[in-house]
Amino acid sequence: MSAKYDLIVIGSGPGGYVAAIRASQLGLKVGIVEKAEIGGICLNWGCIPTKALLKSANVFEYMQHAEDYGITVKDASADFGSIVKRSRGVADGMSKGVQFLMKKNKIEQLTGFGKLKPGKLVEVTDDKGGKTDYSAEHIIVATGGRSRELPTMPIDGKKIIGYREAMTLKERPKKMVIVGSGAIGVEFAYFYNTLGTDVTIVEYMPNIVPVEDEDVSKQLGRTFKKNGMNIMTNAEVTNVDTKGKGCKVTVKTKKGEEILECDVVLSAVGVSTNIEGIGLEDVGVATDKGKVLVDDYYKTNIPGIYAIGDIVPGQALAHVASAEGIICVEKIAGHNPEPLDYNNIPGCTYCSPEIASVGYTEKAAKEAGFDIKVGKFPFSASGKASAAGSKDGFVKVIYDAKYGEWLGAHLIGANVTEMIAEVVAARKLETTGHEIIKTVHPHPTMSEAIMEATAAAYDEVIHL
Repeated sequence: MSAKYDLIVIGSGPGGYVAAIRASQLGLKVGIVEKAEIGGICLNWGCIPTKALLKSANVFEYMQHAEDYGITVKDASADFGSIVKRSRGVADGMSKGVQFLMKKNKIEQLTGFGKLKPGKLVEVTDDKGGKTDYSAEHIIVATGGRSRELPTMPIDGKKIIGYREAMTLKERPKKMVIVGSGAIGVEFAYFYNTLGTDVTIVEYMPNIVPVEDEDVSKQLGRTFKKNGMNIMTNAEVTNVDTKGKGCKVTVKTKKGEEILECDVVLSAVGVSTNIEGIGLEDVGVATDKGKVLVDDYYKTNIPGIYAIGDIVPGQALAHVASAEGIICVEKIAGHNPEPLDYNNIPGCTYCSPEIASVGYTEKAAKEAGFDIKVGKFPFSASGKASAAGSKDGFVKVIYDAKYGEWLGAHLIGANVTEMIAEVVAARKLETTGHEIIKTVHPHPTMSEAIMEATAAAYDEVIHL
């Protein structure tokens, strides 16, 4: 038996490391278990390195259209290997930053695979097979997720790949089929298409980015098609033949079967939770459909054991995991935190144009029984967007007609992921539509479109 802790966190992703730091700030003695890189998937293989890849694509896209801005660029080319190398460098730098925060906050790193054992114990197995038991009054499980696999296309890491392989390929494929059009799918579609890969997206649902408001989905579909991508909706991959040099992908559509040939298939059909083999069954923690069941403060049914992040119900997003971790440890420390409002969680997708949304879609608001006011402002009417050469997209807002409650907002366009926080904060403060109209926004900015869209909902819009 080794040291006893007030809290042990299993997993050092954006849920785990944030929970550990907050717990240390609150005076708890904390240990964190990690079998791979500190920072987890998000920092090392997800959020951060993908944004670095997308920035490189964005810069290359600018250079290809430099003449639109009165600038001549000759012989611009994309060095795929250097782009990947830069992305890894960014991720490594961020991981070192989190390691520094661990030391600064006196959090002890327990390197190895963590497993729950009865009696509030965590067994850590190191890379040589050595096992050490650690004791803690409280244990938070934050083991995250991985690429979900479909039976029709098991990931082999070479011809059928997940997001991890997609960001470290040795060379850019000439043709790629991307299965699934959530955030991961469309971000990689934009990245590879911009660098010159022939991209086909296969989506089972009627629209790409199917969780978004239908207007946003259709706008992104139009833009992607304009950029040369092939988009197949209401389509299902039934088989992938990898026996030859490339892949032959059988796609079932309403018109029948179609066979697509490509170099690589990217499986982007969602996330599976990492809850196998970590001792949940050994200690009796209740799960349902691959998720750990928790209360509003992330307690499981077993006293002293908690769970946060991708492994619990709710949106599988880094900022959700971080918020859950903070709420969880503040409750453990005897504070009285407010439960998380999962209907006020912003979602961001970093393809080009970017997508950002929060709250009800128009369809969901109607289904919930609200009498609604809807306003829309296109970036084609925005002075800043015109000056920047980024007129693609719009802001769409939804208000409750009776009380003026801000029910939802859906943005697609340049830098909209930086604009959505205004909506989240306003909704948290229960701000009404009339208050947004009377809130002076700076000119010229993209953010003016939020005020203009709100004014459109109330028939007061000036610039349309």
